[in-house]
Amino acid sequence: MRLALELMYLMDSLQFFLPCGRGLEELLAAEIEHLGGTDIQLTNSGVTCSGDLRLGYTLCMWSRLGSRVLLKLSETEVHDRFALEKAAADYPWADVFNERNTFSVRFNGTSETLRNTQFSAQVIKDGVVDAFRRVGARRPTVESKQSEINIQGYLHKGVATLYLDLAGTGLHERGYRQAKGAAPIRETLAAALVVRAGMNKPAIQAPEQWPALVADPTCGSGTLLIEAAMLATDRAPGLQRTQWGFNAWRGHKAAVWNEVKAEAQARFSAGLATCKTTFHGVDSDPSVVQAANQNIRQLGFEDLIKIEEGDASSPWLLKRYKSAASGMLLSNPPYGERLGSELGAWLFYRDFGRQLRQGISGWKAAIIAPDESMIKAMRMRTEKKYKLNNGGIPVLLAIMDLTDAQEEFARPEVAALSNRLAKNWKQRSKWAEKEGVNCFRVYDADLPEFNAAIDYYDGSLVVQEYAAPKDIPEHITVKRWWHILEAVMDSLPVNPDRIFTRQRKRQQGEKQYTRVSSDSEVIEVQEYNAKFQVNLTDYLDTGLFLDHRLVRKDIQKLAKDKRVLNLFAYTGTASVHAGLGGAKEITTVDLSKTYLNWAKDNFRLNFLTINRYEFEQADCLKWLTAHADDSSPRQWDLIFIDPPTFSNSKRMEAVFDVQRDHVDILAKAKKLLAPGGLLIFTNNKRGFKLDENAVAAMGFKAEDRTRASIPLDFEKQRAIHFCWYLTHA
Repeated sequence: MRLALELMYLMDSLQFFLPCGRGLEELLAAEIEHLGGTDIQLTNSGVTCSGDLRLGYTLCMWSRLGSRVLLKLSETEVHDRFALEKAAADYPWADVFNERNTFSVRFNGTSETLRNTQFSAQVIKDGVVDAFRRVGARRPTVESKQSEINIQGYLHKGVATLYLDLAGTGLHERGYRQAKGAAPIRETLAAALVVRAGMNKPAIQAPEQWPALVADPTCGSGTLLIEAAMLATDRAPGLQRTQWGFNAWRGHKAAVWNEVKAEAQARFSAGLATCKTTFHGVDSDPSVVQAANQNIRQLGFEDLIKIEEGDASSPWLLKRYKSAASGMLLSNPPYGERLGSELGAWLFYRDFGRQLRQGISGWKAAIIAPDESMIKAMRMRTEKKYKLNNGGIPVLLAIMDLTDAQEEFARPEVAALSNRLAKNWKQRSKWAEKEGVNCFRVYDADLPEFNAAIDYYDGSLVVQEYAAPKDIPEHITVKRWWHILEAVMDSLPVNPDRIFTRQRKRQQGEKQYTRVSSDSEVIEVQEYNAKFQVNLTDYLDTGLFLDHRLVRKDIQKLAKDKRVLNLFAYTGTASVHAGLGGAKEITTVDLSKTYLNWAKDNFRLNFLTINRYEFEQADCLKWLTAHADDSSPRQWDLIFIDPPTFSNSKRMEAVFDVQRDHVDILAKAKKLLAPGGLLIFTNNKRGFKLDENAVAAMGFKAEDRTRASIPLDFEKQRAIHFCWYLTHA
C-alpha cells in the first residue's frame, strides 16, 4: 500500500479541493488554471482540480484566494457513524504520517444520522487510531491546536470525503501580519479585492497595467496595500510562511518543494526590481499606523509602501493623489467595530463619497461596504458590485470610476421628507421657545412611507423607527430608514454626533423599560420651570413622555396645598411638577427601583427635598388594591394615573390590559380620592374606549380632556393619548 501511495503522489492523478469565501469561486478557478490545475470544477464556496504533487506545493505557495489546499485521500458512501468510522479505519494512515506525529480532525456536513459535526470528527479520530493499532503501531496523539497533521472530512449527499490539509492552517495566514488594527480584513478577501479592481497581472509580466499609485485612505493595519504590493512585485503569498501541513506528511518531497520555493524567491526578486508602482496608506489611529508599518517591515516593503496618520475625509488627501498620473484607491472603511455605530459608519461613507465625487483623473476605486445602504450613502455611480464574505460577514464590493467629477444623486423621496422636517422645525422650534421648553417632537410619521418619530432634546435628536408592517420587504424598510437619517441631517440644525437612533417595536411587559444600550448619554432638559434628566441611549423611552407636557403643566397649576398621588409614576415627572406647584404631600409609586431613583434625581435637580416626599417601590395594582380595601383608606386630593397599555411583567401578579382593567382601577382609585378631589386618568392605547356607563355608575363625573391635553407638536396625532378628568358626581 505504501508503494501505491508513493506512485500516486508522483503521478498527475492527485485531486485537490480549495475552499474559499463565497463569491470568490470564479476568481479562484481562474487562479488555479493559471497555476497549472486541470479538471477544474466550481463548488459552493470552493474549487476542485487535478494535478501532480508539484501543483499541490504550487497551490500552497501561490494561491492568494483559496482558504486551504486539501489533498483528497478517500471517498466513501456512508449512512451512519459505523460506516464513517470504518471508512476512516480502513485508510492506511500509517503511510500518511508517523505515530509520533500529532493530528487533528475537522468535519463539515450533516445527514439524518450524522447531525453533529463534532461527533463526526470524533468518529473519524477513532477510526484513525484504530488504523494505527491494526498495524501494530502505537496510538498517535490528538492535538486540536497546532497539530502536525490536519485531516479534513466532508459529508455531502451520503458521501464522506477525507482530505489531508497540505497547508495545515488557513492560507490567509501569510506570516507577515504580526500586528492588527480593529476589524482587520482577511488577507484572502483583500487579495480578491485587488484582483476585482483589475490588478490581477503581476508587474513582472505586465508592469504597464499597474497604476502609478495605489492608495488606501482607510488602511488600518495595511492589509489591502500589502496584498496589492505582493501582486505588483510578483511575491508569492506563501513565501513568508515556515509552518506547513505537509512537513510531517510521509508523502512530502522536500526537493520538489524547495524547487517551488526557490522559483518563488527568484520571481519576487525580479518583480521587486521592476515594480514601478508606489503605495500610500492613511489611518487616523496612530497605534494602527504603527501596526501597519510593523507588518510592512516584515516583508521588506518599507521603501515601497508609505503609511501615515491622517483623515480619510480630509480634502488635502485627494489633492495629493491628483499628482499621480494614474491610480487605484482601495478601501475597507471602518464600519461597525471601528466606528462604533451603524449611523457613524453611514456618516463616514457619506462624507467619503463627497470627497470622491470631486474626481481624480485616471483613477478608479474599489470600496468595501457592509451593505448596499452604505454604498448608496456615497451617492456615486458604480461600475460593478460584487457580493463577498469577510470572515463569514456578508460585504459588498463596489468598483467606481473616479476620472470625472460626479454630481450628487437627486433623491426626490428624501427631498420630500427634508421639506417636511424643515417646515416642522421652523414652526415648532419657534413655538417651543415661546412655550419655554427645549424638548419637543419634530416629526411623527407625517409621511406614511417614513414611519418614524423624531424628538429634539436641547441640541440632540432621538430618531426612532416604528416597526414596519409585515407585508413590507426588509430591503424597503432598510432603504427608508437611511432616507430618514439622510433627510434629518440635510434639514435639521443638529450636529450628526448628537443624533441617537433606535428601532421601536411593539413592546410587552417590562420590555419597554429594558436597557437597549450600555453607553449612557444623559442630559438635562427644560420643561417650563421644571428640569428633567433624559437618557438618550439606554432605553426605548427617554424618561420623559413629551405628549403629556400639558397634563403635567396642569398638575402644577392644580397642586398647591394638595395631597398628590402619582401611580405608575415612571421617572416622576408629574410628581416634580406637583412639587413645583406647591403640593403639601406627594406619593410617587412605581414597580421599578431604577425609575424611582431616577425620579429622586429629578426631584433633586429641581431643588425639591426628597425626604419631604414619599417614594414607594410597589406593584401599582397590588398597592392600589391594598389601600382601597383598607377599612379607612388614606385619601389624596389629586391623583394621576397613567398606566401602561399592556403588561405581563413577572413581578406583577397578573397580566394587565388597560382596556379590560381600567374600570377596576378607577373604582379602587375612587376610594382614595378625597371629596372635591380630581383624578386625572390617561393612557396611550390606540382605539381605547372609556366605559362611560361603568364610570358613571361608580359615581364619577368624567370630562374628556383628550383634545385639550395634546400639545402643538402632537396635534396631528390625535390618538397619541387619551385623557379624562374625573371628579365625584
